[in-house]
Amino acid sequence: MGSLGGKSDYESVRDARISENLARMEMLGLRRCAGELSAIASASASASAAASRRAGIGGTTPRRNPKPPRVLTPLRRSGRLVAIAAAAPAGSASGPRRSARLNGQTTEHKALPLKGSLSKFAAEEAEEEEEEQEEKKAMVVIDKERVRILQERRCDSKGRGAVYDPVLGICCHFCRQKKLCGEEGCKRCGEGDLNQPCIGKTDCSSCHSSYGILCRACLKVRYGEDMDEVRKNKNWMCPHCIEEKGTKKFWICNSSICLKKRKLSPTGIAIYDAREQGYESVAHLLMDKLKCRAF
Repeated sequence: MGSLGGKSDYESVRDARISENLARMEMLGLRRCAGELSAIASASASASAAASRRAGIGGTTPRRNPKPPRVLTPLRRSGRLVAIAAAAPAGSASGPRRSARLNGQTTEHKALPLKGSLSKFAAEEAEEEEEEQEEKKAMVVIDKERVRILQERRCDSKGRGAVYDPVLGICCHFCRQKKLCGEEGCKRCGEGDLNQPCIGKTDCSSCHSSYGILCRACLKVRYGEDMDEVRKNKNWMCPHCIEEKGTKKFWICNSSICLKKRKLSPTGIAIYDAREQGYESVAHLLMDKLKCRAF
């Protein structure tokens, strides 16, 4: 290793290249041009600085030419205001309209109507209310007529219903159709009574939520249960509550929404495959598959 005070080979080569480049720039005249440009730049900078100092001390900045004065024209007013101003007596203010109290004039208050007149007004209001009630009755009659027309096609399909109604129909959790049921004794779908439940849809005795609402066809195809038996059983529970309470293992809701929440693919129309394999419903087929996957 060399001494610390001596130059290394790299530094020697770098110094040689720098000297060679400077000699080449001198030969081409680049160093002279660079010096002239730097002198010009410094001279212009000093001149601009001196001019700015002079302007700041005693000089005046050039001003723009003043704009010509605007010609004021009379304000445009509507013909109604012009006629009112012309008809006003001399000395009266033609400004904005003010109340008599603000103008200093005396005001005369109107007397309240007598008791008989008040009863007359009350009678008129009562007549208006009666007319409104008659209109509401007419609307109810129209609704009843619409329901009567729908009944002609309502019982064509008792399983899932044949008439879609967004007002009277209750949404099924599986098929998600708001159809009128085909049950003969349903007052909601048959008579249009919104305060009555639909007997063609199930109701879970535990949660009473939308998860437990199934139509006759979905209840039979997807879970193998009959609507008449479910209606008689007051303790019937939906698949969600059955799974939550653990009364029937691997018995789950097989709707597409709930299966996607479980990271499972929806089964689709699987009732034909289930019946070919000897299962009563899609839920029984799915329960057997889950058992095989678990063991």
